[in-house]
Amino acid sequence: MYAVLFIAMAISGLTVAAGFYVYLKKDKTSIKRIRKLVKVSLLIYVILVGVFLFFLIPDIARAESSVNSSSGMGFLAAALSTGLATIGAGYAVGAVGSSALGAVSEDPNILGKTLIFVGLAEGIAIYGLIVSIMILGRL
Repeated sequence: MYAVLFIAMAISGLTVAAGFYVYLKKDKTSIKRIRKLVKVSLLIYVILVGVFLFFLIPDIARAESSVNSSSGMGFLAAALSTGLATIGAGYAVGAVGSSALGAVSEDPNILGKTLIFVGLAEGIAIYGLIVSIMILGRL
């Protein structure tokens, strides 16, 4: 079982090494071969991680059988509140941050005001985290 994980980690290391080689070499003929190698190694890596998870999931399901359904729903609610809040915060920071950058490029005097708006957008993730901590505290 751990051999699959080790092979996947080795392939990901080789992929990163190939990427550095392409970046440093900058030779057009070898770049095509390395890009093909990277695509193949990423495909093998995804397949190996899928196989690893396929064999790991029954162990996870067996370990979770001791938890009753109401606390399981609480854990699910905590995970969803954090996950959805961080997705929303990422979207908000992307929209507000790009707009703030455009506004600051036109008028550098409004940098402080735009940072406040970006901070408010980041606060969405903190609210989701607080809600999940409150949910976990009730379990």
